[in-house]
Amino acid sequence: MSEIFFLAGGSGMVGSALARRLKNETNVEIIAPTHSELDLTNQAAVQDYFKQHNFTQVYFAAALVGSIHANNTYPAEFIYQNLMMECNVIHAAHQAGIEKLLFLAASCVYPKLAQQPMSEEVLLRGPFEPTNEPYAAAKLAGMKLCESYNRQYGHDYRIVMPASLYGPGDNFHLENAHVIPGLIRRFHEARHNNDPTISIWGSGNPRREFMYVDDMADACVYIMDLPKAKLEGATSAQISQINIGTDEDCSIAELASTIRNIVGYTGEIVFDTSKPDGMMRKLLDTAKLKSLGWQSAVPLEQGLKETYFWFMENQNRLRS
Repeated sequence: MSEIFFLAGGSGMVGSALARRLKNETNVEIIAPTHSELDLTNQAAVQDYFKQHNFTQVYFAAALVGSIHANNTYPAEFIYQNLMMECNVIHAAHQAGIEKLLFLAASCVYPKLAQQPMSEEVLLRGPFEPTNEPYAAAKLAGMKLCESYNRQYGHDYRIVMPASLYGPGDNFHLENAHVIPGLIRRFHEARHNNDPTISIWGSGNPRREFMYVDDMADACVYIMDLPKAKLEGATSAQISQINIGTDEDCSIAELASTIRNIVGYTGEIVFDTSKPDGMMRKLLDTAKLKSLGWQSAVPLEQGLKETYFWFMENQNRLRS
């Protein structure tokens, strides 16, 4: 008999990658409603949807995400929508008696001045980075919600903390995109328009860890398939998340140079130091994940090339 997995956020970049990976599992049916089919911020609609299906597992990949600009411009939407979606889905899973759930958190919940690389234990040891505090607060609430249901009801709700993700299906909006899709589109259009320079926010010095989204999806399924006893041996009731990353980072300047070469842009890069940098470094310590038997396999340049190829094939419908 097939298991039925509910995938929240299945039409987004992360959810699409999880769907691709889960299709390799045997005897698994994936149900991933679009926003028009199910508004995850509507508690009654989510509860009714769970009553209509016999879900056996839940993958929660739904999120309102965006750049520093988007976080600064829409802080209320970022905290409200993310809180509502995660509260509704996690509680509905509990009410339906679903014992296994995977919640995707975000590395921005770690403190702004955390020691690098960031281990799971640095959680709550300092304030958030101000530029994405509302989003981080919502994600932290989702993590604690999972931990609380585990403690009180004995559920097996697992939490993963992925590095900054990119890949096919990313958001290439010129204003709201994260750094990689934003740079890919801007370099591509600058090459097409023969623009002599491209201006990039910040100094170019901050260092970031970037992970190809299909690599991340493989880690998520691997973690969900682990025996509960093995996972509990690597976590605790208070520190239950597992970092997922590549163990490598690069500066924004290095990233921009790599993308420029992949796209074939020959103009000059100018850094606008009047704009914020955000955290100066975000690198995850993945020792815990390695001890559980999984390691990243997709190098950054390879993943960037795959992402650019996907953008080229889909750019007409992405323009906005």
